[in-house]
Amino acid sequence: MTASVLTIARGRDAHLANLVRGLARQTELPSELVIVRMQETPYDLPEAPFPVRQVELVSGDLPLAQARNLAAREAKGDELLFLDVDCIPGPDFVADYRRHLAAFDGLIMGEVMYLPDGVNREGWDYPDFEAVAERHSDRQGPPPEGIRPCNDYRCFWSLNFALRRSDFERAGGFDERFHGYGGEDTDFGRVLDEAGIALGWAKGARAYHQYHPHHMPPVHHLESVIRNAELFRTKWGHRTMGHWLHAFELMGLIAQEEDNIRILRAPSAADLALTRHQSHRPYCNSAEVIREIERRRAVASAGPVAAE
Repeated sequence: MTASVLTIARGRDAHLANLVRGLARQTELPSELVIVRMQETPYDLPEAPFPVRQVELVSGDLPLAQARNLAAREAKGDELLFLDVDCIPGPDFVADYRRHLAAFDGLIMGEVMYLPDGVNREGWDYPDFEAVAERHSDRQGPPPEGIRPCNDYRCFWSLNFALRRSDFERAGGFDERFHGYGGEDTDFGRVLDEAGIALGWAKGARAYHQYHPHHMPPVHHLESVIRNAELFRTKWGHRTMGHWLHAFELMGLIAQEEDNIRILRAPSAADLALTRHQSHRPYCNSAEVIREIERRRAVASAGPVAAE
């Protein structure tokens, strides 16, 4: 059996270079790294002790589902290790996944730790990460050891996962009708569930997520989130990304109806400021934004405090 590491990328040159450096420090090297490049300009990457191939896929938006499928088709390995471009694999990333795939029949999700801005600077080392990295409060932690089965397809997370090529092909890959940001991973989790392919959380196979500016909920991807939520409803009978849609509705960006989601307005500068990820924090989440909106509403509804 051979293990291919797969990533998809647009921009994020420095992040991708760190991903390659992390793979070069593995206790067990991968057989290759396949990069589906969603841009015309090739990446200038560090030297690596394994083959690195860049495959071009240029589209008007982010073809995330299509890019992951292309990476799987281009890979030569029997085991497919998917890692997002903004992640640095821990030193046992490949070895852990290979050990778990030998023991677990299904898809495995490895650990993810979040880094604040600046810690991934030139000359980084893993102890620097361990000193400041945090787990995401919205994600399940790993089991004490081995694999903990996950019985809810909605827990599938495409940031860091691995499965055998045979299972990926049996599931049919990601649904390429999902374009842009949002929903394609939850859909893939449902597809796996329908195909009887188990999901599991792993101890190990750790990746460190590098800071980059973004928004949560992703108001900068408002249109694609809505489009993909409606595609998911058409396919499965209900919408996904409900927490994001709820936040958008609270912000006055959309109106949810039974058979339609209407965009009421484009995100404003204030919306972007409210949802922006601050660089001193390893991660942000939608729940915090929802709580802040509700707090502001409560203050506004209370009105001014009367002077004594």
